[in-house]
Amino acid sequence: MKIVKYLFLLLLIVIIGGATYIATINGKYDIAESKVITAPDELLFTTVNEYKTWETWGPWMDLSNDFVMSYPTQTSGEGASYSWTSASQGDGHMKTVATAPFSSIDQKLTFITPMGESISDVYWTLEATAEGTKITWGMKGDQSFFDKAYWATQDISMEESLRPMLKNGLEKLATYTQTQMQKYAINVDGITEHGGGFYVYSSAASTIATLPQKMEQMIPALKAYVHTNKLPQTGMPFTLFNEFNAEAGTTIFSIGIPVREKIEVPEESSILCNFLPKQKVVKTTLTGDYKNLKEAWAVAQQYITDNGLELNPESPPFEVYRTQPDIQQNPANWITEIYIPIL
Repeated sequence: MKIVKYLFLLLLIVIIGGATYIATINGKYDIAESKVITAPDELLFTTVNEYKTWETWGPWMDLSNDFVMSYPTQTSGEGASYSWTSASQGDGHMKTVATAPFSSIDQKLTFITPMGESISDVYWTLEATAEGTKITWGMKGDQSFFDKAYWATQDISMEESLRPMLKNGLEKLATYTQTQMQKYAINVDGITEHGGGFYVYSSAASTIATLPQKMEQMIPALKAYVHTNKLPQTGMPFTLFNEFNAEAGTTIFSIGIPVREKIEVPEESSILCNFLPKQKVVKTTLTGDYKNLKEAWAVAQQYITDNGLELNPESPPFEVYRTQPDIQQNPANWITEIYIPIL
């Protein structure tokens, strides 16, 4: 009987000692990973801010295929949330508590365990750099007694367990956003009338291969001219293809900006003014990166062939750039309209 009492007392001492030891463990944690992603901060922010995208790039989705997601009406912005159930990984939910477009997001993450709820503060920060956007994903908080007891029995620490998952998540986020940036659509809007009007312009000759670089230099210079001279701009910049020799790989083109009226310019000026006539055209719209313009032109020209339309030899085709890449950095949202004059 005494032996039983001694064993009970010994067990009690062990339990008290173990509990005391666990209670003295510093349970504070702040675990974060960062990555520079070649994507605009706006795209990264809106992706992380929308919980429905997490099924695609969330790193825990690799752990099991039994996750069942549930979404309320609001899934993005402050107050948004989602929850999940998983027989193998456990249940939980997350809520967005604060956002600062396009620089930070704060969330509250709750894991439901047999010992109760485990809560962490999740934070995201975004910073534009020369190479892209530096995005940081972190988790911080205080471990409960049972959390500390659990991790005390594991072969790895909480930080060693979570850090690879955060790193993997950022890698998958980079892949996801790169895929989103590659999306494009081509639509032949059909036959319409372009209103024409006055425009200021500058012209140059170029190889087709170096045309994008030439345009990058000329458009800002023409914009600066319009701004400096306080000219009333009435439309978006465009490129008029005066000559285009695909076989020789050369082109003569003009970069133009529509203005309200005829502008008198000095004879020696490299910036000139002209008038684009009202004309019948085939309009095609590319939504996406400029690298898809070659395909868009081919689609437009095929439409002209299929419908037996005749080109207007007196009027060159042109592109109008409805978005400005220096403002809209996601190429998937760039809009270019192709106008091919017809008789």
